[in-house]
Amino acid sequence: MVIVAGHLIVAPEGRERYLADCVPLVEEARRAAGCLDFALSADPVDAGRINVYERWETRASVEAFRAGGPSGEQNDAMLSAAVAEYDVSGERSLS
Repeated sequence: MVIVAGHLIVAPEGRERYLADCVPLVEEARRAAGCLDFALSADPVDAGRINVYERWETRASVEAFRAGGPSGEQNDAMLSAAVAEYDVSGERSLS
């Protein structure tokens, strides 16, 4: 399993628009082969921060989805990004 997690920073006044523009991307990701979860969400404390969380069955699944990459407008709106991939060898349910 692969987890992609981190955050993006955008101008606070543009965050809601950025997230709204990402709805088709989130829908596409959730339909993609190997996607177990995919979410972009507004941070409740930092008005310019967007939290990123993705969970994929395999690295190949991530790579197949990432082939398109973010749009030019999305890249232009990002002031910075800190997102990383984590290879997970096991899991334990907490519920």
